[in-house]
Amino acid sequence: MKDLPKVFRSKIDKKIENNRNVYYSNNSYQEEEKTDDRTILQKINEIFSSPNYVYKANVEITLKDKKVTKRIIGRNKNYIITMDNELIPIADIVDIKSKQSQK
Repeated sequence: MKDLPKVFRSKIDKKIENNRNVYYSNNSYQEEEKTDDRTILQKINEIFSSPNYVYKANVEITLKDKKVTKRIIGRNKNYIITMDNELIPIADIVDIKSKQSQK
């Protein structure tokens, strides 16, 4: 077999630190309140299309004048229907959030 030529290798005479992680932190951390750009109808549709929703969903509804926790079972064009057969107008809802079911 024929001898292959030698490969040039330069001499390394310094410490190599090319695997060092670099981290930069800004200490002026401020908590920003997250704004939700979704409409009320989008939030309601997300609750009903959620994989956790089968028949009933526990939600916290913020109305114009109060905050209530209800179990909703359906909706139509203008109202949300609760488990205790109460109709809540969608126009009166300021915010709606899904809650985990309590067992």
